Parts: sequence; structure tokens; C-alpha cells
Amino acid sequence: MLEQLARDEYGFLKDRAVWNKDVAAALALEDGLILTAAHWEIIDFMQAYYDEFNHQPNARLFGQAIKKKLGAEKGASIYLYQLFPGGPLKYANKYAGLPIPPSCI
Repeated sequence: MLEQLARDEYGFLKDRAVWNKDVAAALALEDGLILTAAHWEIIDFMQAYYDEFNHQPNARLFGQAIKKKLGAEKGASIYLYQLFPGGPLKYANKYAGLPIPPSCI
């Protein structure tokens, strides 16, 4: 499935229009991660944030934005790194079908 999708050198989709939950799950599985309801909550948050502001939050504001919307526990770095060990901002965006954040290049 993923072989047919245009991706950048970091594995991020080049066209968000081809994103769906199956694509997200395949991207995560490729990285050795199985998405749970907790992952989807953060992924859905990232998509909504991007749709509202037309960009991702920077690394400093990422946790703060999640805390404001989903609560302090879910915006905590420890919680986010448990979900996305390779980097919460980077991988939440990747699985949401969004561009790689500039701070993650």
C-alpha cells in the first residue's frame, strides 16, 4: 500500500489527500508502532490543529496546545513520548498525514 504513495525523504506523505486511517496505521507499522485509541486522540488533535491554523505547533507549543485541548496529563512529555518514542511532534504529524514540522528536519 505505502509503495504507491508519494512520500518525502523522511517518509511523510507528499499529498495529505491520500491519507486515511489505513495509511496512518501502515505508516506506524512500518515504524514498528501499532496505533491505539490514545494515539488516535493525538493524531486527530494534530489534524484539527493543522486545519484551524494551517501549520503545526512548534516543538515548544506542542505539549501546551495538547494540554489546553485534552488536559494536562495528555500534554505531558512523558505521556507523549510513551505514545511516540521516536519524537511525539514528528511522528504524530507523520501519522496524521501532515508535513514534517520544520523543527524536526
